[in-house]
Formats: sequence, C-alpha cells, structure tokens
Amino acid sequence: MLIPRSEYPRPQFVRKEWINLNGKWNFEYDDSNQGMEHHWFDGTQDFTKNITVPFSYQSELSGIGETEFHDLVWYKRTVDLPQQWEDKRMVLHFGAVDYRTWVWVNGQFVMYHEGGHVPFSAEITNIVQKGENHIVVRVEDLSKDLDQPRGKQYWKEQSESIFYTRTTGIWQTVWIEALNESYLEQVKMTPNIDSDEITIDYKINNLKHNQQLQIDISFDGIPVLTDQLQVSSINGSRSFFLNDFHVHDAGRLWSPENPNLYDVKFTLIQDDGAVLDEVDSYFGMRKISIENGTIMLNNKPYYMKLVLDQGYFPKGILTPPSDEDIKRDIELTKEMGFNGARKHQKIEDPRYYYWADKLGILVWGEMANAYTYSNDAVRRMTSEWQKAVERDYNHPSIVAWVPINESWGVPKLLGDKRQQDHTLAMYYLTKSIDETRLVMSNDGWEHTKSDICTIHDYESNKDVLKKRYSKIEHILNSTPGHRLIYLPGYQYNQVPIQVTEFGGIAYKKSEWEGWGYSGAENDQDFIKRYYDVTSAMLESPLVQGYCYTQLTDVEQEINGLLTYDRQPKVDLEIIKNINEGRTIEHFISEDEK
Repeated sequence: MLIPRSEYPRPQFVRKEWINLNGKWNFEYDDSNQGMEHHWFDGTQDFTKNITVPFSYQSELSGIGETEFHDLVWYKRTVDLPQQWEDKRMVLHFGAVDYRTWVWVNGQFVMYHEGGHVPFSAEITNIVQKGENHIVVRVEDLSKDLDQPRGKQYWKEQSESIFYTRTTGIWQTVWIEALNESYLEQVKMTPNIDSDEITIDYKINNLKHNQQLQIDISFDGIPVLTDQLQVSSINGSRSFFLNDFHVHDAGRLWSPENPNLYDVKFTLIQDDGAVLDEVDSYFGMRKISIENGTIMLNNKPYYMKLVLDQGYFPKGILTPPSDEDIKRDIELTKEMGFNGARKHQKIEDPRYYYWADKLGILVWGEMANAYTYSNDAVRRMTSEWQKAVERDYNHPSIVAWVPINESWGVPKLLGDKRQQDHTLAMYYLTKSIDETRLVMSNDGWEHTKSDICTIHDYESNKDVLKKRYSKIEHILNSTPGHRLIYLPGYQYNQVPIQVTEFGGIAYKKSEWEGWGYSGAENDQDFIKRYYDVTSAMLESPLVQGYCYTQLTDVEQEINGLLTYDRQPKVDLEIIKNINEGRTIEHFISEDEK
C-alpha cells in the first residue's frame, strides 16, 4: 500500500527505526458526543468511514472532502510492531492535530494534548503487545471558538474574505519510533559566526552511569571535528570551535545565495561500547542582526525580498500533498527573485523548513492567532508559541518570529493596557527562548516593541507610495489599514523599516473567482501594477525590505503570483527582473505604459 507523506517527518532529528502510520484509518463523526459514554476508545466500535491520514476530513485527499461542521471526530487503526522491537522503548508521535486530542492504545488512555499546530508524543512501551495493537484518537475542534488559535481557518462553513476552509483533526504525520532504554531526547544548536563556534545543548532521557555522547561534524562529506563527551547529567552544553574562518569567505556560511549546511551525527554510547542511540542532523552557520539601524545577514547589509505564503493547497488544505509540493513552492519562490517567505498565520510542517534550509530562503515564522482576547486565549497562545519556537530553533532559514499579526487576538490595543502588555509579553517571551532572531510584537501596525518597524500597506498608486516612503515623518504619520504605526506611549526608535504586506493584485487566470486589493485586466496590466508597487519599495531610501502578497491564489483570493494549483500567471522571469530592480522599459512598450 502506498503511504502518503512517507518521508521522515522530523528532518533535523532523524532516526532509522520508525514506522509511518499515515494511510488508511477508520473514522467517525461524533456530533452527539456519545463516543466517550459508549467507550469508543476500547477499539471495538465499528466506525462507518475511512480517512487517509494525514489529511483532514475537509480535504479532498482525505477521501472524505466534506466542509460541514463536525467538532468531534474519532480515528482508529491497528498496527503490528516489528518483532525486533520487543526489547525497545516505543514512542508514538503526532506531528500536529487540530485542536484537542485524546489518545488510547489497546484501550488504555496514554495522553491528552491541547494545541493544533505543534507536535506531541507518548511513550507506549508498557501498553503495546505482540501482534495487533489498536490506536484510537479522539479530537475536539470547536469551529466557532474564537479564543482558539486558528490562523486563517474560518468559523463559518463557507470561506469568505481573508479566511479559508478549516482543518480538523490529524493534519501532519503520525509515526512510532523504537528507542533503547537511554536516548537523546533533544538538541539545541546555536551558531556564532563571530567566534566560529557552534554551541550544542543536549538532553538525555533516562541517563545511566558511564555514558558518552559522541558528536561528529562534517561539511560536504569532509570531517570537521569529532568529540566524545562524558555525560554526567541529563542536560549539558558544549561549544565547538570549527576552525574554518579561512574558508568562510569561500562559502561555508549559510545564506539564501549559498545555503551551506554542516552535517552532524549524535551517537549515545554505553561504557561497554554499545550504541544506544544515533541521530542525524544538520546546522547552518548564520547570523541575523541589526547594526546601526541596518538589517545584517552574516554581518553584511541585506535587503529582504519576501513573499507572503499562506501554505494552503487545493486538495490538502493545510497539509501539502507531497514533499515534492513543499519543495516546489520554495523553488518557485526563488525563481521569481524572492529571497524569503513570510509563512502567514501557520506554524508550518517541519519539512518546509528543511527545504528552506536546503534550497536557501529566509523564513519569518508566525503564530496562528486567535481572534478574541481572554485569559484562556492568552494561555493557549503562549503555551503553543513556546513549543513552536523550541521545535524550530535549529533551522538556519528562520530569521524572524511573528507572534501576533495585525492586532489579531488583541483587537482593542488602542485603549486596553492589558492587550498592549500582552504584545510586549510575547515579544520578551520569544526573546527569552531565542535571543538569536528578530521579533515583531505585532506585524503590520500598532507596534509596542518590535525589532523592525513593519507596515502593511495595500496602496496601489506608485506616486503615493513613493511620497509616503520618502521621509520618515511621512511613514510614521501614515495610517495604512486605518491604524497607527505605533501605539500611543510607544515610539519609533530608529529600527529598520519594512513593508511586510503590500500588493495583493487580483488577476483571474484560472476558473477560480475571487478578489484582491486591486485588480489587473491582462498580463501587461498585471506586470505594470506589480512593477509600480515593487519599484516604489526598491526606490525608497528608507525601506529595507518587503513582503509581497502573495505567492498563490487561495480559495476565494485571486491575488497570487501563481494560481492555486501553482501555475504562473505571467512569465516568472519578468517577476524576477522586477524584484531585481529592472526598469519598466524591459517589460512594457511605450503605448502600453
């Protein structure tokens, strides 16, 4: 049987012994909430539907494709474990399940998890048995709960405006991993290009006496260093001098132009030489910083040319149909002359960041926001956001974090001190977990404390844009979206300026009907409009980067550079040339201007 999404789901922490549980599961709606009362978790209940995991029931690829509200759903499948795993510890992993999850194995409850976008795991060693094992999953995803972090998932049955089809239940890979009694639980890798060091923090699960952690680092197949640490506590840290300053200028630093990666193998060894765990990973030597008001990549000024990427797919919704689809989106992004992407209102599949690392684009990681403010919304958001930042810390492609977008989830920022403090709290919370990246308190407007002054501006007239972004006072006194750039009591403090949403030009090039922020009638009109808004950014003496809305059409939005099924609307080379600063004469004749 062909297993969908069969690639290893955690590409920066790869082990050899694992079973992919994607594919056919039994499935049932529980609209009357009777499953718990009737003990569906014991595995004996017959479910009336089948679903293809990891696709949500709303998606075509799930085999169901219904968009009606079903806020309680159940999954069930059996699995036979390899005989050679009898003496192993076994961990059941879920990449992401939206939103609340209960898990049983062989009728025994193993875990509960809240949060729709981050992974969770449960050890099932003492529950599994020889032969057939039953896994049952119950998921609650309240469609109209606006305290729930949901991103672009709409709380109505039909998509409209800027909101799209919901994703309920399992939407990333499920798998089981076999481990020895002691194993490497976590690593955190922090590059320092100024000292030519990589610092590796590690955590050992069930540490025993006289164990060593061997770390082998190589570049392009050539060994760089090997070290073996005597592990004395479950947590440890070691900095390694790479001794390759002399080759950095030759291309060992990571950047979109040269996405160089070091390979690293972690081997946990018992004192008798027995190998307890092996994990393959990688890191990039990359630095993002701001010096004297200028954005720097690897200590050199760097202009960010980003595209807004919603990460939605016609047949999979939030779940990419294949690994190749993820890779292709990044390839198309680069073909159009962008050096990065802002992943909008979605904590992305780790495979996306893997390809961003390998192919070379900058990524802004963003939380999927709630839409109302309450104590419960704050608790949910902060808990899940911390896990997202920790999960993706090692990816060199990620250079910025966006916990809040356009005051979503904090709709009364202007007059509510608590909500203002929440944006500050998210800024400093993120910094407390990751001091190596840039952080925005509230992307788009109504800033409190942000490392970049980011602005969302869908003005389509080049003359208006050029005047607005010609002087700092014009920028700060503007109100794109009818919002203040900074909240009262907070002020601009010479940080870099970027326009992180603009454009949004609607252009219908498929059967999809929809809208955009301005409209084009034909290819030449679209090219001229794209040139106008983009050249206005490039010609500004103050703007240090931009993010164009958006990569693809999505459902009722037709403001993509590509159609929803990833077909270019115009020659991608033209988009690339405009992003590279070519003049309009290269693309449009005098009578068409």
